[in-house]
Amino acid sequence: MEISSKEHTHFFSNNTIVPVDRSSFKSESSASKEKQSCCGGIKIFLGALSFVYFAKALSGSYLKSTITQIERRFDIPSSLVGVIDGSFEIGNLLIIILVSYFGAKLHRPRIIGAGCLIMSAGTFLIAMPQFFMGRYRYERFPSTINSTVGLSPCLQDKSQTPLSTLEKSQAKINAGCEKEAGSSMWIYVLLGNLLRGIGETPIQPLGITYIDDYAVEENAALYIGCVQTVAIIGPIFGFLLGSLCAKLYVDIGFVDLDSVTISPKDVEWVGAWWLGYLIAGVISILAGIPFWFLPKHLPKPESRKDSSSSSEHSKFIIEENKDQCTSYWQQAKLAEMAKFLPSLKNLFGNPVYILYLCASIIQFNALIGMVTYKPKYIEQQYGQTSSKTNFVIGLINIPAVAFGIFSGGLVMKKFRIGVLGAAKLSLGSSFFGYLLLLSLFAMGCENSDVAGLTVSYHGTKMMADYEEALFSECNSGCLCSQNDWDPICGENGVTYVSACLAGCQASNGSGKSTVFFNCSCVGTFESSQSSSAVVGPCQKGNECPKMFLYFLVISVITSYTLSVGGTPGYVLLLRCIKPHLKSFALGIYTLAIRVLAGVPAPVYFGVAIDTTCLKWGNKRCGGRGACRLYDSSALRYVYLGLTLVLGTVSTLFSVAVLWVLRKRSSPQDETLSANGERGTCGTKSRKDNFVNSDQLIQSTYWPEKETRL
Repeated sequence: MEISSKEHTHFFSNNTIVPVDRSSFKSESSASKEKQSCCGGIKIFLGALSFVYFAKALSGSYLKSTITQIERRFDIPSSLVGVIDGSFEIGNLLIIILVSYFGAKLHRPRIIGAGCLIMSAGTFLIAMPQFFMGRYRYERFPSTINSTVGLSPCLQDKSQTPLSTLEKSQAKINAGCEKEAGSSMWIYVLLGNLLRGIGETPIQPLGITYIDDYAVEENAALYIGCVQTVAIIGPIFGFLLGSLCAKLYVDIGFVDLDSVTISPKDVEWVGAWWLGYLIAGVISILAGIPFWFLPKHLPKPESRKDSSSSSEHSKFIIEENKDQCTSYWQQAKLAEMAKFLPSLKNLFGNPVYILYLCASIIQFNALIGMVTYKPKYIEQQYGQTSSKTNFVIGLINIPAVAFGIFSGGLVMKKFRIGVLGAAKLSLGSSFFGYLLLLSLFAMGCENSDVAGLTVSYHGTKMMADYEEALFSECNSGCLCSQNDWDPICGENGVTYVSACLAGCQASNGSGKSTVFFNCSCVGTFESSQSSSAVVGPCQKGNECPKMFLYFLVISVITSYTLSVGGTPGYVLLLRCIKPHLKSFALGIYTLAIRVLAGVPAPVYFGVAIDTTCLKWGNKRCGGRGACRLYDSSALRYVYLGLTLVLGTVSTLFSVAVLWVLRKRSSPQDETLSANGERGTCGTKSRKDNFVNSDQLIQSTYWPEKETRL
């Protein structure tokens, strides 16, 4: 007791003005002040960390909401957008080990503050291309832009167009081409997202361990729960911010909005995607400011002074017996290195862990791919605007996921479910979730009627060669390009790729109010009574809004059902490995999820979605741009089918986990597991479960501190 008292005296002498020889005679009032100071410090840190969690969740979800905007703005395919999305995980992986190990020995609050600055710098970098790549140009016939020259959409002879107009137009194209040829501005978006991943790295490991070190033990779980709750709120605001920015035109403040001839319902519409990143960057800077003023250490609560578990920093600041401690920790590190390979062998020799790891990797592939391209799927399948899509996801889907995670934990606690029960609940959640997902195949919309792509110019359903079908007898006398995408809606309810391909001979008005007349292809269509057309594509069928409503209901129920299994699955992972291997097992688990799911899933989902494109846009200097029109049926089968196949394989691995647990468990083990004493992973020997593992792992970041709570 004398040695322990002496160590505590030396510890607090660095943080208080009271002399060492009088510390044992503190009055009750001074002890009360110290307690208030401790509680106040940890609560300030808790508030700051909660705000940081909110900031990083907001910026991450906002990126998801701008996937289609980025694709259109930079004229890139979905596969490349997937690479941009996965760069965040790559940045995180680059320094996670260094931060987790060395961060515990340094000034943790300031490292978190520096991470916030890096994260904000990356967010600002994502928005920078908007200010350097010029104004957004979309494909429109000159007469739809406030032009003083009356032009015929169907240019039967170039002499109809004044030479000066053609020359000026060609000069502008050439000038723009020279500018675009030497730049690929989407690279800045990729680098910015990579930087975001680097900046986000220290927030979780260092923030959670700081709370665990200096919070009262019975309050630590509550504090961490508060942080995670605030983190769930972040994506809601992120998608709502995405909804707001998607309503605004990309060049708002730089161009006259009255001259814009496209609307948010047009596939060429690009919202003010960059504005949200500026807002998110400012929030990240504000979130990091408090950490620069927080102390490196806080006084430990009285209830934890005699605790066997020491803080991350206490081992580095106690001066007494320094030589002995140094010698001891060197031996401990050597012991850790010597046990690495046996631990790895032990971990991968655990069939439950390996099977659950495989199930999780495949399931996260399905979920990450599905979430990344869900906005695109809703926009293309149901003809919704980006603004409405983000609003629906943020206000309906994400709260359903949060409620599902909470429900899973509540069921586990209320019914005192053990390891076998957790495996059953996780399996049931996945099975019924993917079963509900199967019903979404029947809730899609048919392809829009687009002449030459989904229907012929005479009204019959589609033919084989899409490009050649764009030309027909009705537009054979016009000088049209099959590369343009300037859709118009005929009176017959059919969309035409351009006014020229519709055979329109005259136009009236300007901007969004332009009306085309004498359109030969519109007049030849079956049941056509008029040959006029207006700017913009036609709306989807009358059944599509009803299908979208059904989709929302099933999607919310599916999100909730799949989320219920999240907490039981995590408990299963923790209870099926030996206590001294938990930190190592969690590290391998997190690394595998990031490398094998977080990085590749958006890429190959994007590649698969690109295969369903019917009409590609073209860049000003040549080459394929972003997709303008998707095959709705093919997109539905590819997007939902790929998710369902991965989910089914994951469920099969979950069945294998349950089978192994049933085979290895006994009624006595299940009873003990239900009482929270131990799990049912069927290890042959449990004598080595309580080796001096705490002493070996405490010197570095210990994820078990976080998960145990």
